[in-house]
Amino acid sequence: MQPIERIRRNALKALMPPPNIRLADWIEANVHLPETVSALSGRVTLWQFQKGICNAIDDPAIERVTIIKPVRVGFTTLLTATLANYVANSPAPILNVQPTEADARDYMVSDVEPTFQASPALRGLLTDDADESGRSTLLSRKFPAGSLKLVAAKSPRNLRRHTAKILLMDEVDAMEPGPEGDPLILAERRTLTFADRKIIAGSTPVFDHGPVSKLYAKSDQRIFEVPCPDCGDFTEILWQHIQWDEGKPETAYFACPHCGSCVDERHKVAMVEKGRWRATVPEVQGHAGFRLNALISPHKNASWGRLAAEFVAAKDDPATLQVFVNTLLGQPWREAADDLDESDLLNRREPFGLTAMPPEALIVTAGVDCQDDRLEIVFLGHGKTETFILGHIVIWGPVDADSTWVELDDLLRRSWPHPNGGTLRVDAAVIDSGDGGHSDTVTAFTRSRYARRVVAGKGVAGFSRPFIQRSTTKGTPLFLIGVDAIKSQLFNRLSRGSGFRFSADLEPVFFEQLASERRVVRYVKGAPVRRFERVPGKRAETLDATVYALAARNLVGTDLDRRTEELQSAAAHTPKARSTIKSNWLSGGI
Repeated sequence: MQPIERIRRNALKALMPPPNIRLADWIEANVHLPETVSALSGRVTLWQFQKGICNAIDDPAIERVTIIKPVRVGFTTLLTATLANYVANSPAPILNVQPTEADARDYMVSDVEPTFQASPALRGLLTDDADESGRSTLLSRKFPAGSLKLVAAKSPRNLRRHTAKILLMDEVDAMEPGPEGDPLILAERRTLTFADRKIIAGSTPVFDHGPVSKLYAKSDQRIFEVPCPDCGDFTEILWQHIQWDEGKPETAYFACPHCGSCVDERHKVAMVEKGRWRATVPEVQGHAGFRLNALISPHKNASWGRLAAEFVAAKDDPATLQVFVNTLLGQPWREAADDLDESDLLNRREPFGLTAMPPEALIVTAGVDCQDDRLEIVFLGHGKTETFILGHIVIWGPVDADSTWVELDDLLRRSWPHPNGGTLRVDAAVIDSGDGGHSDTVTAFTRSRYARRVVAGKGVAGFSRPFIQRSTTKGTPLFLIGVDAIKSQLFNRLSRGSGFRFSADLEPVFFEQLASERRVVRYVKGAPVRRFERVPGKRAETLDATVYALAARNLVGTDLDRRTEELQSAAAHTPKARSTIKSNWLSGGI
């Protein structure tokens, strides 16, 4: 290090408060947020519930801190400020684990670097480290008497390479077990050489049995309680305590469960400031667990009225409702059912189909499942709020016979009259190319039909996968289908009876195959893994084809309002049939 640089850094450290200052006080005195990190730029001011978490991190008797968090409560800011405190006041090897390398890079570039640059007490403390070849790396930094490594949970090799006294893990519910086991356990093993280690893990919960829920269950399970302005009793504000006038979510208020008072939003800031953390399992020592929800956030975009409005908009669709439950209530999503009742689904058929389109259907997609002796096609109609299963057609013939694919091509070119006027045709189709050695045949068929959005697809496992994503493999376009993610949404909506409607043209075999799988939780190397498993003795062709047809919807960017106008316009411009007056002259009439 150059002498001038050493003098500058020593001067910076001389300006810092002594190491024994409380974490919350140090953060408020020294950490600044730029506008690129937070809308509330400038020196950090912590809320009361954040200070309680800081106190646990400060406590030498507490080895582990777990936070179940929603969005809009400043967790990322708190995590970055905590990291900064260790860099400035308690230098040590620090390991920060993110779900993916992209997450790690984004966190370094979007949060860590801007915060250190905006804070005079931190500016210049982090330097680039170097890998084995001597090249500087974005995710490896040094500071006096310590180091900071950011690694991805998907890279067990990187986890094995580093030893850390301070372990910070963010979004642990997005970290899936790999070939070498649970990444959380692998990361924790890197801290075993330090008797005074600190392990901090936080995440927005996703599903029951998720990593953060399991960690919280092993902690002292603290909840944040606030006093009622009228009776003074303390309560953890939960969603069932939020009420509003019928049809007016903007009037939302807190209904005290103790005295029944209707507490207006304007009291929330004062209530939170007087709040306290209470351990519900105080006999657990050394592991502090914190459970938060957005109902206590003083952010304007987390007002009770705004959250009520978001709930009203999300409640009718399990997919959007799950986002609300996970990200705002900070609760894991409890799926409605482990399997589907085929008899119940069969009894929900309605009188519509491909030749009798429901007026709400505006886009048509198809999914094709390939078997050795047939192709099975499911057609879906997509409206603004509902999905219609319009039909199931089987094309019999060897999968490698040209005639089979000619018949499929004719089927995908068909058009059907729409009750509002005009016609609908297949807007996109996904054909399974992943099983049975049919990939070359499928890609040969889709290559010349790509402009029509007829594409080859291959199912990939993982509940966090996008519904459809183009593969980076060169050659004929291949799309990766997130089958677990699509099935999860499909099962949620079907089990709740919302969002899907069935054509009367569908035979019982369609529903038998649609209900051919169930959701289960299996333990892999000690970690719970959710997945779909086939019900013994059942086939799954219609389920698979439905999944591909749902994925195909994401290939269509058509504006539904415009499509509605186009159909109505087509009806208005259809020429009327000319009326013909027939003469009876030939029959001898006058």
